[in-house]
Amino acid sequence: MSTIILGVDIGSTKICAIIAQKDTTGIKILGAGISKSQGVKKGIITNIELASRSIKHAINDAKRVAGTHFDRVVVSMSGAYTKSVDSYGVVNVPNNEIGITEINRVMQMADHNANIPNEYEKLHVLPYNFKVDDHENVDDPLGMNGSRLEVQVHIITVLKSSLNNLKKAVKSASLDIDNIVLNSYASSIAVLNEDEKELGVATIDLGGATSNVAIHLGNSIRYNDFLGVGSNNITNDLSMALHTPINAAERVKIDHGSLKLNSNEIINLPAIGDEGSSHEVSLEIVTNVIYARVEETLLIIAQSIKDSGFKDQLGGGIVLTGGMTRLEGIRDLATAIFNNMPVRLARPIESGVEGMFDTLKGPEYSTSLGLIFYAAGRFTPYEMDSNRKLRYKDETIEPSKNIQDIISSEQNNSTLADDLDINNLGTSSNNNDFFIEEDQDIKSGIKKFWHRITQLF
Repeated sequence: MSTIILGVDIGSTKICAIIAQKDTTGIKILGAGISKSQGVKKGIITNIELASRSIKHAINDAKRVAGTHFDRVVVSMSGAYTKSVDSYGVVNVPNNEIGITEINRVMQMADHNANIPNEYEKLHVLPYNFKVDDHENVDDPLGMNGSRLEVQVHIITVLKSSLNNLKKAVKSASLDIDNIVLNSYASSIAVLNEDEKELGVATIDLGGATSNVAIHLGNSIRYNDFLGVGSNNITNDLSMALHTPINAAERVKIDHGSLKLNSNEIINLPAIGDEGSSHEVSLEIVTNVIYARVEETLLIIAQSIKDSGFKDQLGGGIVLTGGMTRLEGIRDLATAIFNNMPVRLARPIESGVEGMFDTLKGPEYSTSLGLIFYAAGRFTPYEMDSNRKLRYKDETIEPSKNIQDIISSEQNNSTLADDLDINNLGTSSNNNDFFIEEDQDIKSGIKKFWHRITQLF
């Protein structure tokens, strides 16, 4: 069985749509479309109609190349106006064996216990530490024996207004969203290997108008941050410093962009307001302008990582991706700024992917391909996604029917819990926290209910 996936990366400089097929053999890229981004500034939708038009153009191009329709749509969400909090949950294990139901319950409990402002909505609930009885730092509790399961989670939330504007723009493009993924999370999926995540690593995606940071520890995101600065700022700086139009400054950045002074060559550039005339500019000035902007950007990000409190736990170092990493010499500068931590320039991982277009192999497409990988099942071992649905590491594309049947059965059979005043019991009113089976024997039902109540205390 195969599923066709559409990933749409809504960036500030470009909209990228990729259509891929996922089956038992892996992932195959079928088509891609790229359009200039309009109605999006620094990761935020500012004009729904223009943004929708750009999304349509990219999708139509991808569909023409792929020659097929799609089953699932996954879109990216900017890190702008996101907040993250940590939360905690604990449940008892009735049969002393932890199954997917218990993991779902404890995740739901941690989700319920989180203190989230009313104007924010949860995007990802990511567990980073399971505890079974007195055993801490359990990687995967599934199948383990124990009477008590605890979890600590990192919850990424986004401003509701920003999320709703994104949904409206996508819906106006005649798409039904299956899932929404934080762009820095998607980029990390596309470029990180398992060793880096296990050792602790910071992924920095340097894009056109934004820069995003995600810190992974033990295969889960522990920290994320956003900076509204990207390679477009370099273009603007060059335009101002060299007194040349934006399009000419962009060409200079692409043709001569470097953080190393290679020559004192003189180039001719058109003047602002009078492109018929030109003036001479030394490449030394070009290099100095680019260096100043990139250095400032990396210094701000370095401070963010320091403030996170996880800097000393990044055994895997720093992984840089995004279009700005094409600048010559950026790795050396980053190594100096991050105090000689290991720095790697990363492109999307091609292993297990067939038909990768040459265009998509660049670092600027890490988020786009990360969306495809996410939809294909390459996410953290457990998480609750933007639909508040438990995702499980062994699922491929759709959650396993066995897993979902178990959860659905438990939820449907909790009718007795629905009829009770749960708040008077001093616990959550979330029905997912109760799994009471129907029984024709009333006495048996009461006995089971009493057993559940005693587990809560």
